Amino acid sequence: MSFFMSALILVSAFVIAYFSAPLVIRLAYRLGAIDQPDKRKVHQTAMPRMGGLAIFLAFMLCVLLGVKVSGPYVGIVIGAVIIFIVGILDDVYQLSARVKLAGQIVATAVAVYFGVVIHFVSNPFDGMLALGYLSIPLTFLWIVGITNAINLIDGLDGLAAGVAGIAGITMGIVALMQGQMETALIAFTLVAAIMGFLPYNFHPARTFMGDCGSNFLGFILACLAVTGVAKSTALISLVIPIVILGIPIFDTFFAIFRRIYKKTPIFMPDKDHLHHRLLKMGYSHQTTVLIIYAISGFFALTAIVLSWFNNPKATVVLAFLLLLMVIGANRIGMLTGKAKVPLHGSPQSNEIQS
Repeated sequence: MSFFMSALILVSAFVIAYFSAPLVIRLAYRLGAIDQPDKRKVHQTAMPRMGGLAIFLAFMLCVLLGVKVSGPYVGIVIGAVIIFIVGILDDVYQLSARVKLAGQIVATAVAVYFGVVIHFVSNPFDGMLALGYLSIPLTFLWIVGITNAINLIDGLDGLAAGVAGIAGITMGIVALMQGQMETALIAFTLVAAIMGFLPYNFHPARTFMGDCGSNFLGFILACLAVTGVAKSTALISLVIPIVILGIPIFDTFFAIFRRIYKKTPIFMPDKDHLHHRLLKMGYSHQTTVLIIYAISGFFALTAIVLSWFNNPKATVVLAFLLLLMVIGANRIGMLTGKAKVPLHGSPQSNEIQS
């Protein structure tokens, strides 16, 4: 595909998302897809929550009309439609957790059927390890896990969209470096759709993505990590995708550890995610989001650098990165709910701690 056509696809995705978002906001009010404030949430006013429809429309129209969709990408598109439908039904009718999980499993099954499967992981020292019968279970765990991880960090205006956008840019760059042109174009198209939506979602937001947006983004990113970034013979091992999606992955991992430590149900929501802890430290809403963007950017640069390393060196870098994350998370209270740094008494922090 020519550079002009690729650029046209990206511009179209941005324009469609940008100009459809106001219409989606009106539709959300009509359908009653409104997110009401409560004790756990940061926002203080009712907010339309199906803004992800704008991202979905922009991405799907541009991919289906401008990109040759074949092979595993057919499964990604069909699965994304399923995951989006489940998400938008949840935004309007509030589905149970079991129903949402069932929808995610069905969407993942479709993607797997069309070939979105992790066949190998990297040997920490050198070479590759064939997964055999573990391929399908690991693929399900990866896709469903990332889908929910993106949803978990969707707690502040522009946070999940921005982090997903940074991850998409990184996946696109790494895919280009590996010669995965189709994956790169799809990743950049997703980023363009996110950028068109972000002006309505960044603080102070006019709309939230809702489950239809966060689950859709998580599903697409998880699948692209398998079909594109993880196809390299140099570093599949999920090392690069794990680093690219570091914020949602580590935030989810720390949440599970924290709830086990505190002997609370794993799926019970709390207010000790990364963005909550930063708010408790006295940072403003916008500053907190920008700090997490910066951390995501650091992960992005690390992933790009890792794509040039061999497996042993990459493993050392990943281990060091994980150590830094654990130390930092423990200091601000993400592991136990108790921070080792002083919390400031700003109105914002008091609000979150109440």
